[in-house]
Amino acid sequence: QVQLAESGGGSVQPGGSLRLSCVVSGVGPVYMGWFRQGPGKEREGIASISPNAARTRYSDSVKGRFTISRDSSTNAVYLQMNSLKPDDTAMYYCAGGVSGLSLVIGDFQFWGQGTQVTVSS
Repeated sequence: QVQLAESGGGSVQPGGSLRLSCVVSGVGPVYMGWFRQGPGKEREGIASISPNAARTRYSDSVKGRFTISRDSSTNAVYLQMNSLKPDDTAMYYCAGGVSGLSLVIGDFQFWGQGTQVTVSS
């Protein structure tokens, strides 16, 4: 059974940083992505990484501020978020898939339950 468990969310002031973690079990190295869904918004893909970590992809909304990485020894994926803005407030989900380095929801087959990030002064 494939399981993805996110952690690391919380409340932070604008300009602050958070690091999200996602521990994956039940599946070997696959493409991993981070998605988010803000209040009243559709879920959007923001970052993805290849199975060997050689390639990454970011949405324009987070490029230059967020960094996705993974640790093959622990089968974990991370999202380092810097220079956070109120617009980054959302539920953040990690997801796994086999379709490629994508930011498209339909390309990911495995999903975690999400972790809440709130950016507010």
